[in-house]
Order: sequence, then C-alpha cells, then structure tokens
Amino acid sequence: MKQPIYLIGFMGSGKTTFGKLLAKALNYEFIDLDHFIEKEQQATISELFEKYGEEGFRDLEKKAIKSTSHLRNHVIATGGGAPCFFDNMDIMNGLGTTIYLKLEPEALAGRLLPGMSHRPLIAGKSPSELLFFIETKLAERAPFYEKAKLIVDSSGLTPEDTVRIVLKALG
Repeated sequence: MKQPIYLIGFMGSGKTTFGKLLAKALNYEFIDLDHFIEKEQQATISELFEKYGEEGFRDLEKKAIKSTSHLRNHVIATGGGAPCFFDNMDIMNGLGTTIYLKLEPEALAGRLLPGMSHRPLIAGKSPSELLFFIETKLAERAPFYEKAKLIVDSSGLTPEDTVRIVLKALG
C-alpha cells in the first residue's frame, strides 16, 4: 500500500487535470477534495461559501482532509486555499506526499478568466483585478505551498510532461 499523494497549488494550476493523469499512470484512484466536500454536504462550493462563509468552508475542508487519513493508492487534488489554513499542510505532509503545481500569475489568470463565475473568490473581478488578486494571494500562500515535499514548475509544460517529471521525481 502506497501513501496518498496530495496535489496543492493555486486555483487554475491544473490539479484536477494533472491529478487524473497521475492517478492513471500510477494505477491509483483520484479524488477531487472539492467534489468530495460537495457530495458530503450536498451543496456546491459556492453555496457552502454563501451559507458558512470562508471560515466555515475551511473547517469543512480540514475535516475532509483528515477523513483521507486511511486512504492509500490515491491522488487527492485539494482546493487552492486548503494548505493555507489550520495545520492542513502539516497533516497532508504527515499522511503522504505533497506536490505543489507552481505557475506564474499571468498563466493562472489566463486559465481562470473563462470560468471565473464558478469560483466564489474571483467571481466578478476584471482581468486586472484578477491578476492583482492572484499576485497577492500567491504571495500570502507561498510559505504554505513551499512546504510541499515536491515543487514542480509546470509553466509551459503539458499535463503529460508534468506527469513524466513527477513520476521520475517519485522514483
């Protein structure tokens, strides 16, 4: 039995797309933590933010991370803010391998612009406001993200190339 792999990174960094490919390559199961929370709570992330606020949502997120403690042979994509609250990063590092998918703010903004309305933290922002938000949040979150056991700069790489790099790093 292998330890779980937790994917961390800013929203839009490709955790879900990459995670599915990595899970397939390793013959692991894939879990999107946000979808797991939505299923458990029978509500969308946007609805949960509206109902409980960010603080209440982050509490649900921590409980979801802790509930993965028994999982083996899984790739788990976390929400972008998950590593930055409570002791979530320490919990994930203790349970398995954490991988930070790192991208430049401009690349993240380009990926996020088309689907902004579905993301409660960025809905309604102009392109320049979005870029400023990303730069600010990345600066705040960097100390948490950089606690990952493996940091992969996926700028300019296809998801498949990123999988090859990670597989090589994992040995």
